[in-house]
Amino acid sequence: MIVIRATQEKVLHALQAVAGIVERRHTLPVLANVLIRKTGDRVEFTASDLEVQIRTSGSFDGDAGNFATTVGARKLIDVLRSLSQDQVVSVSSFQNKLTLQGGRSRFTLQTLPSDDFPLVQEAPDFGPTFSVPQSTLKSLIGQVHFAMAVHDIRYYLNGVLFIAEGRSLVLVATDGNRLAHAQATLEAEIPRQEVILPRKTVLELQRLLRDDKEDETKPIEIRFASNQAKFSFNGMEFVSKLVEGKFPDYNRVIPRQHKNHFSIDSATFLASLQRTAILTSEKFKGVRVNLEPGLLRIASSNAEQEEATEELEIDYAGDNIEIGFNVTYLIDVLTNMSDCPVFKVELQDSNSSALLTLPDHAGFKYVVMPMRI
Repeated sequence: MIVIRATQEKVLHALQAVAGIVERRHTLPVLANVLIRKTGDRVEFTASDLEVQIRTSGSFDGDAGNFATTVGARKLIDVLRSLSQDQVVSVSSFQNKLTLQGGRSRFTLQTLPSDDFPLVQEAPDFGPTFSVPQSTLKSLIGQVHFAMAVHDIRYYLNGVLFIAEGRSLVLVATDGNRLAHAQATLEAEIPRQEVILPRKTVLELQRLLRDDKEDETKPIEIRFASNQAKFSFNGMEFVSKLVEGKFPDYNRVIPRQHKNHFSIDSATFLASLQRTAILTSEKFKGVRVNLEPGLLRIASSNAEQEEATEELEIDYAGDNIEIGFNVTYLIDVLTNMSDCPVFKVELQDSNSSALLTLPDHAGFKYVVMPMRI
């Protein structure tokens, strides 16, 4: 039975949309597979890791009838990538195997039964649907995702706090050493929501969302249940579990009245930090920042007694301050916000957190804890 007949580009696009969540190592072998379900001319592709599930569907030529199987997602994608974009490929089924043929190339892949594929059980208590422009959500995720924790025992930090109320949408991420806050104003009112989205879900949304501001006719539709989130966009349905637990009170972390501040060109600041980072110690990645009127000095050293120093002229008339930072935290924010030409840096003293803001993004705030060097 011919399950699919289409161009390489069309089949590959559908597979890549769902395969991002497929892990390389599995407790269940079937989780390395993508579920392919054919109903008439509609073909659904589904991937899952038991906590996140993505499904997309489309119309494809092929034989009439219904069919379902699972096949290795990575292998199928690798095979398709090896063919040219305009190559017409056919995927057919015979005796527990899938055969993919394109031109004179032929590949036979092992399958596992579709009944073995563990679909995510959707929650029965989803709330009302609300929608947000894709470009807005993608932009907010881009401003905070790098501050998420990775495999922290405080599991509620391994994700992003999502708060929606009225016309305000706020995303916050922190790993305990730095915090990123982004806010956008929406055109329509949305119901009060406060959930923590898991790290994997956040990164997958960032990959899949479109940032074309001209195409706001296709927003992302969002629904939350007590322990699940459901996103619908670009012909995809994305179901994810939520992170349980209480997110820290971020308002207490963001400084309000730092008296010392200066503005600095982002590209210049980033280049200086990247150069001084070369001679930081592998483990601590610390740099010393000295501020005095008109001058910013950044210095680093390592266990081999090697040193680097950068001096930048700035418009600053505040106190003399010497403070240490993990240089990675500063490079992260400058790299991820590279489209912003100027950063404003606010400091109180050598022991207080620094606040980085953007003149053109009123809702963006980035807090970095100092480190002892």
